[in-house]
Amino acid sequence: MKREQRASKLVALSNVSILRMAEKLISSIIFITVVATATAQNGYENILKEIEANSTTLNALREQMEVRKLINQTGIYLENPGVEFNYLWGSPSLIGNRTDVSVTQSFDFPSAYAYRKKIANLENTNVELSYQSERITLLLSVRKICIELIYYNALAKEYAVRLFNSERIAETYKAKLDKGETNIIEYNKAQLNLIAVQNEVARIETEQKSLLSELKRLNGDKEISFDADKYSGNILPADFNAWYVQAESKSPVLQYVSTQIEINEQQIKLNRVMGLPKFSAGYMSEKIVGEWYQGVSIGISIPLWENKNQVKQAKTQLKASEYALNDTKVQFCRNLQNLYLRASSLQQTVLKYKNALSVYNNETLLKKALDAGEISLLEYLLEIEYYYSVFNSMLESERDFEFSFAELSAIEL
Repeated sequence: MKREQRASKLVALSNVSILRMAEKLISSIIFITVVATATAQNGYENILKEIEANSTTLNALREQMEVRKLINQTGIYLENPGVEFNYLWGSPSLIGNRTDVSVTQSFDFPSAYAYRKKIANLENTNVELSYQSERITLLLSVRKICIELIYYNALAKEYAVRLFNSERIAETYKAKLDKGETNIIEYNKAQLNLIAVQNEVARIETEQKSLLSELKRLNGDKEISFDADKYSGNILPADFNAWYVQAESKSPVLQYVSTQIEINEQQIKLNRVMGLPKFSAGYMSEKIVGEWYQGVSIGISIPLWENKNQVKQAKTQLKASEYALNDTKVQFCRNLQNLYLRASSLQQTVLKYKNALSVYNNETLLKKALDAGEISLLEYLLEIEYYYSVFNSMLESERDFEFSFAELSAIEL
């Protein structure tokens, strides 16, 4: 009998253990699912896609790009043929009238058209790169607005707690004043603290509305919502030099200047060819009374003065473009280095703040001490201000890190 009771107890304990393990597993799955969902929702990739599709600015830039492409493809082919007709009355009338007809086609040296086409294609590449640069600039501004919104959403969440605590303190000291358990000075402190928190909450709400309004403007005046209050946890690349090599290859600005050098090289070749003679060929007919002449006409234009200094100008332009590329590379690299150093420092600062807030947080202890009457309201407000100040600084550092990271990774947009 005892053995059966022990066995039943063991079975019961085993079932309890299994149930507890199942509960922990379910809780873990729920927690992971919530975190994953929150992480997906905290990103602003969907905002960027939506604004890119609806932006009137980008739509206008896209149309301008197509216009500039067509302009670049204009004037690179053969000149229009010429047709001439002459009808001449003879005098005296006995000699009759004369009729002339001529059709001519002028053309440059054949290789000139190949160079013009190459230049047009390269210029169209730069038109696309120019659009990409404008697009990145706009989407980067959108990303910064989202970063600022996350900061204010997190601040609003924190201040909702602070407002609740301030209201409780104000209500408590109002009740104490009515009972004669405190004086008017302590009561006034509680009210002033509440007003300060209320005003800060109002300011945060105003900033949130302003940023959402700016997103709406960039979204083609279409409503857009964004309530994320946490960042996605971006991490800086460990090796700046290795990362920079990829960044340099993706930069539309550097690609633009490099392509401009190719354009100038082709322009030198074109200008050299334009120094060669131009030709014209055609058909000509002449009719007079009793006579008719017809045949071909061939002409040549000798370039003595028209193209003077054009090759020298193209060479000078090429040299200027090469200097511009070198300067752009230096500025691009130094700018990213500065951003990387700033972001790296801010990343460490954020980690230190978070560690300090988790280890040295006295918020709960101070509230208990105030409720127990162990400290005065003034002492509570002075002490809690340390926590509030560090928390606000942590949010600001997080925001500034995200700003730097956004500029560093802008070429990925």
